[in-house]
This record gives sequence, C-alpha cells and structure tokens, in this order.
Amino acid sequence: MAQPLSTNFRWIVNESGQRVKLACVNWVAHLDVVVAEGLNKQPVDVISKGILDMGFNCVRLTWPLFLFTNDTLASTTVRKSFKNQGLVESIAGLQANNPSIVDLSLINAYQAVVASLANNNVMIILDNHISKPGWCCSNFDGNGFFGDQYFNPDVWIKGLTKVATMFNGTKNVVAMSLRNELRGQKQNVNDWYRYMQMGAEAVHTANPNVLVILSGLNYDKDLSFTLNKPVKLTFTNKLVFEVHWYGFSNGKAWETSNPNQVCGQVLDNLMRSAGFVLDQGYPLFVSEFGVDMRGNNVNDNRYLNCFMGWAAEYDLDWALWTLVGSYYLREGVVGMNEYYGVLDWNWCDIRNSTFLQRLSVLQSPFRGPGYDETRPHKVIFHPMTGLCIQWKSPFEPLVLSLCSEAEAWTYTPQNTLTIKGTYFCLQANELGATSKTWCNLQLPQFKMGNHLRF
Repeated sequence: MAQPLSTNFRWIVNESGQRVKLACVNWVAHLDVVVAEGLNKQPVDVISKGILDMGFNCVRLTWPLFLFTNDTLASTTVRKSFKNQGLVESIAGLQANNPSIVDLSLINAYQAVVASLANNNVMIILDNHISKPGWCCSNFDGNGFFGDQYFNPDVWIKGLTKVATMFNGTKNVVAMSLRNELRGQKQNVNDWYRYMQMGAEAVHTANPNVLVILSGLNYDKDLSFTLNKPVKLTFTNKLVFEVHWYGFSNGKAWETSNPNQVCGQVLDNLMRSAGFVLDQGYPLFVSEFGVDMRGNNVNDNRYLNCFMGWAAEYDLDWALWTLVGSYYLREGVVGMNEYYGVLDWNWCDIRNSTFLQRLSVLQSPFRGPGYDETRPHKVIFHPMTGLCIQWKSPFEPLVLSLCSEAEAWTYTPQNTLTIKGTYFCLQANELGATSKTWCNLQLPQFKMGNHLRF
C-alpha cells in the first residue's frame, strides 16, 4: 500500500494518485486502564489479522491526551495500571495472551499495538478521543472543549506534537484525528478556528506525511459554520473533515415515524451540516457510526438502512463503532459487554456475521481516481441487504445479488429506469408486487431524491 496518503478534491489518494478508501473499525484505547481493549482475550497479532480478515483496511485507534502529556501515567506499566483498577483477572489474561506487553509502560504498549497493526498491513488513524482517560462523552466531563477542566489547549498542542513526532515515519500511520466530539457549554466557533487550525499546523509540522482530520461542534455533528468561512492552513492536500451519525442521534424518530420520510429529512439536515464539504473539495470521513449487533433494535435497524444508502451513494470513507466485544472496565463495570461490537464478548467470534456481510459492499471503492476510467453507470442498491438488483431475463422476476454482478441501469429524463443498452425498463405496478422488466408506453416513473439515489 503506497504511503503517504493525500487528498485530491473529495478523495483520499495514494502516491500514485489512485483512490484509497478508508474502511475502518474503531479500536478503543482511551478508557481508564489506558490499554487497547481485548488484549486479555486474544494476542494482539490475532486481533490485527482478524481486522483484515473481516474486510477492514484501517483502524481508528483512540488515545487519551494524558497518556502523552503526563509522564507518570505514560511510564506506568500495563500490569500496574490493571492492578490500580483491581483487575486481577484481566492481568492473568494479558499474561497468557500478550506476555510481551503486560510489563511494558502504557506508552510503549500503545506503540506495540500500532506496530502490530502496521505489520499486518492495517492502516492506522490516531484519534485523540479525550484528555483524562475514561468513557466519552458528556457535556460535563471536563473534556469537551478548549478551556474545560481537563482540556488545556497548550497541553493539547503539546500532546498532538508528541504523537505526530513519535509516529513520524511509522509504517501505515496515515492520519491523525485532532479531537473527538467537541461539545459542551464552552464550545464556540471562534475558539474552534483558533485552536483547530493551530493543532492542524502543529501536526503537519511534526509529521507532514499524515492526513489531518478535523471534527466539528456539537458531538461532531456540525461543520456548517465552515461553509462561509473556510479553514485556513499553510499546507494543502492533507485536510479531511469527519462527522458522527448514529440512530440515536435522532432520538426515536426511526421507530416512531415513517422511516423513509425520516431518512429524507435526516439526510437533508446531514448534508447541510456536514455533507456539503464534499462539494467544497474535501473528503468526509464518517468516523463513527454503528448499531446494536443483536439486531433487535428497531430504531437502529431502520437507521442503518438509511446510512447504507447514503454511504453507498457518496462512496464515503468511514469507521464503524466498534471492534470491541467487551471492555476491561467501563463506567465502573468490569467486563462490560459491547453490543455495538463486531466481536463477541470473548473476542473470539463475529457477533453478527449477517451484518458484516451486508457491510462488505461498502468496504471497496465504487468510484474516484483510478476507478473512474470505466464508463460510469448506475446500479440499484438494496440497503437492507447490502445487495444489488440483478436482471436475468425479461421473463423472470428481478433478484438480489452481489453488486459486482449487477447490471448497469440508466435513469432517463422521463424518470424511468432502463437496463443500459436495452429497451427493458423497471416495472413495479403496486406496493408488495414483484418487480420485473418490461417495455411499453405506460412506463412507471421513479423520482430519485437525495436519499434514494445510488
């Protein structure tokens, strides 16, 4: 994989100019113990290899600021950190699965995880998730915005510089995300520009190879203020914006209202608050999205249908929350099960293989530099399955199949959908009836709104 990465308009590209799509998963390393989760369950190389095996090419690896600015914390050993939290059983698991890590300092243990990912050819995004180690986030945790109890801008710049310097030249460290989910009563646009631009310059000066990823305000849901006041930096072709979107971001709307209408309304708002950066020539990285992997959350399930269509339509870069099957310690609970996790509680098996198969369609690029040489065409994507509509003959019903096997469709000025190079058109006469292809003068019309265009 060519290094380093840069940007070309809204795409992330390698040194050859070919698009590189970030299909990432979040690996949590910012909680109280300050060790990447799961090392008591599996060897670090097994986890790293498993990430690739599941089709991800990238990890958003979180880190707390104090790990790199507090020498006492940084020099604490992994074993001591677990002892301090009373996690004796976890120490035994670490000793069994990662004996080379258990007696490292916390900062060296973090480096060991980065090295494992890099050696297994996984790209790494280093994400400053929080300052004081712990679960994120709330408006009152002291970590939300510049000037909060644990968020001194000068210390933050120092930490960013240290991390950028430490991993300068490290294989596969391709990006740094400056801060996760800015929020709280102190958040304001003026300080956002002042400090985020300062942080971006500090990272680029220390490590000009990495992409610099900027989050917005209001828990990383709002970049709208940049529409009329662009970010000003001394460097180019390295800036990426990020956004977060979950089902619960819109309360229970997916469950209580018509999901098609909710999808249209939410996506209109999302494009105004963040998606517009694509038209401005910047990549948009959906650095957090996810669902309850048990599959019984109606709100999440309906949201996911909408997300899949949006992510496919714009061919977005993204990072799923989360890899983590369980936590050492989260919010006072030992061994908490993470139902949004790709892996199960023991970090042995995939929690929901159907979900992962469905997601796989988004793991490869549809378009962008190096992929636009083929003649562009439309496919009809079915977000609920992650499959596309396939046509076999005019006498058979349409079926769902892999998108790589899907026919090319043309959307005509008359609002009809036609199989490219034929006279056969999509026909769906009524709700619940089988769709088929036919050709006559009374063709059904399909209006493609922003939330239905693939």
